[in-house]
Amino acid sequence: MTPLHASSVPVTLCQLTRRRHTHGHSSRSNPSNRIAAKTKSLLDSNDRTLPCCNCRLRFGHHTSPRSRPPARARRRRRRRAAMETLMVDRVHSSLRLFMHRNAIFLCERLCAQFPSETNVQLLATCYLHNNQPYAAYHILKGKKLPESRYLFATSCFRINLLREAEETLCPVNEPNMEVPSGATGHYLLGVIYRCTGRISAAAEQFTQALTLDPLLWSAYEELCILGIAEDTDECFSESTALRLQQEHTSTPTLVKSNFANENRVLSSRVSASLGDISPKQIKQLHANNIAEVSGYPHVRPTALHVQNSSTSNVPQFDTPSPTAAQTSSIMPPPLFRNVHAYQNTISGDAPTKQKANGVNQPLRRKYMDEARLKKVSGRLFNSDSTSIPRRSERLKDTATNSNSNTSQFGGNGTGHSSGKLRVNSSTPSKLCSTAIHSVQVRKGKPRATENFDEDNISGTSSSVSTADGRSFEQDKAERILLQDSKLALGIRELLGLFRTLGEGFRLSCLFKCQEALEVYRKLPESQFNTGWVLCQVGKAYFELVDYLEADRYFELAHRLSPCTLDGMDIYSTVLYHLNEEMRLSYLAQELISIDRLSPQAWCAVGNCFALRKDHETALKNFQRSVQLDSRFAYAHTLCGHEYSALEDYENSIKFYRCALQVDERHYNAWYGLGVVYLRQEKFEFAEHHFRRAFQINPRSSVLMCYLGMALHSLKRNEEALEMMEKAIAADKKNPLPKYQKALILLGLQKYQEALDELERLKEIAPHESSMYALMGKIYKQLNILDKAVFCFGIALDLKPPAADLAIIKSAMEKVHLPDELVEDDL
Repeated sequence: MTPLHASSVPVTLCQLTRRRHTHGHSSRSNPSNRIAAKTKSLLDSNDRTLPCCNCRLRFGHHTSPRSRPPARARRRRRRRAAMETLMVDRVHSSLRLFMHRNAIFLCERLCAQFPSETNVQLLATCYLHNNQPYAAYHILKGKKLPESRYLFATSCFRINLLREAEETLCPVNEPNMEVPSGATGHYLLGVIYRCTGRISAAAEQFTQALTLDPLLWSAYEELCILGIAEDTDECFSESTALRLQQEHTSTPTLVKSNFANENRVLSSRVSASLGDISPKQIKQLHANNIAEVSGYPHVRPTALHVQNSSTSNVPQFDTPSPTAAQTSSIMPPPLFRNVHAYQNTISGDAPTKQKANGVNQPLRRKYMDEARLKKVSGRLFNSDSTSIPRRSERLKDTATNSNSNTSQFGGNGTGHSSGKLRVNSSTPSKLCSTAIHSVQVRKGKPRATENFDEDNISGTSSSVSTADGRSFEQDKAERILLQDSKLALGIRELLGLFRTLGEGFRLSCLFKCQEALEVYRKLPESQFNTGWVLCQVGKAYFELVDYLEADRYFELAHRLSPCTLDGMDIYSTVLYHLNEEMRLSYLAQELISIDRLSPQAWCAVGNCFALRKDHETALKNFQRSVQLDSRFAYAHTLCGHEYSALEDYENSIKFYRCALQVDERHYNAWYGLGVVYLRQEKFEFAEHHFRRAFQINPRSSVLMCYLGMALHSLKRNEEALEMMEKAIAADKKNPLPKYQKALILLGLQKYQEALDELERLKEIAPHESSMYALMGKIYKQLNILDKAVFCFGIALDLKPPAADLAIIKSAMEKVHLPDELVEDDL
């Protein structure tokens, strides 16, 4: 074996290893230990052993294996990261394009290749978009990240696992854990509380959500439905606008400040570069450039926006971008002009130029080097305002007076060509507004008059740089203030719109329908003529029992938004009350063709059959609506009405109570329960439920009337009369309270007052058979038998219902009998 000497030529570690293997020592015991020992001894003896390029990573020269992984592993990681990024991007693109199945397929491959919780969240999002909450529930169960908890709670809510959703959002074991997803998490928790009957807790969560995000309309809508929403002037106040403005301007302001700092540095560098060039070099550069370009008449050398500082009628330079063929044979512009173009590019005023070919770069450097060696004299800046006008100024005045186009630097290529470049401080390019006040370039001027102080130029450049920085900062501040003022104006306009819409909706939920209509009329025409607003106006008229106006606005809303299904259930009820069988049937078919899985469509179908007195078929359609949406309170109430019409009071009570479990303020269900108990002659229960409905909707004439009927059945006639008076005052066109008031007066034996009330009722409803039957009974009590027979005859002519027909005939036959022998069935 050849010995290794420390004084020999420097050897690498690879050479040392190859020597060992070459001489056959690799087969001995523990060869790696001997190699390592020999290597250590060589490194300790001197530093002449050098690692080669192939074994730096192997032997750790200047880099430990732990700090820098092998190149192959790094490339593998980069490839995997690129693959994951590409797959995630494709999944998001598929979701944006509503290709949910494709997104699920790609995301499943993503989770198989890169099993991270973030990718699992993305897969759960795909499942939820594809209406597969059970799949999202399965893959998210047990996850702890906030986003995973929110998605899991959403999945639980969709499959009606409310308790598990609540425990996910607000764990019992960790009460101090923050609700995930901020405002939307609090909103979801509030909805869960409302569905489980905890109204106060739900209101607290909705309020918290609205505090975190004042533009979360759904939270305010839920507060209005609960009847506890605060006034919109407090919810969408000026302080809310200021807070939104601060939230929306914090990050953009930081970005703007960074951009301003970068541009300020660039501007200072440009100004410093001006100071590095001597005025003679600048003069020579401009002279050479003019001489070069003047030989090409198809190119105009004015690449900047130039404006005269004294006259406004001098034409600005307009330079089109040259083609590639033109720029390939033309000398590139000098450095000084590029500085101006760069400043104008920063300010956004420079026209777009095409890049010259790469062959021009060596020519540019050669041209610059030659220009720096030439001596050029002449005055560059007009610092003295009292100086004698130059020949270029006289030429400018002459050209202006003769209205000739002299805005080109080069004329016909002769020695008399002169050019001028002025950048006024009032030009649109504000970044370089104070950089250079006046630059004049002339050729052919005597050398004796071209004296210039180079030290003066450097001082001027530094002052120009400082002024440029101040101007830039001031201009950026003005722009930021302008943008902030526009943002503040937009936020205030949006909150003003929310105030109007929110106040109208709040008043509608409080059943102050007339006030709500007045608020909605304050909206601009573009906002008023939308489907949502017109439906709200139609609902307000529906609550006011003005079915004709309600029909008009619902029809207009359906015409403007034919595919909007919200509110169409109320529209079908309006047509039901107006006995518009054909229109109701057409509406039901149209809604079914739009969406067969919408509960509103099946409510319209049910109302269509209910109008035909086919209560069993109507009940099946209403039950179908309940199956599609078990939280649709109005569908439960309509089922209760149909069971009540079929005199199945037990099932009727059951569905009314289901409706109240969904919405405790659904007064229609309280009213339905009161009617059932009133028919069952459970008058105390009836009075309780009617009063609960009246507390929710204190302006309903129908509820007042039925509450008065329950009080009259309880022999509380004075209270009943008072309630009937309120009902008549609330809706003078409603005939029911007038008729019930006449019945109460008849029971109190106030016959003349009862007749007077019925005469007023005749003006409103002249074709009511029950009214004439009651008048006949009163005339019989007054022993005016001929009028009694006359009224009974009119009642029979008006074709009363079959149940009332026999009673009226019996009373008419017994009109001459004493009252003791006649049963009071009317």
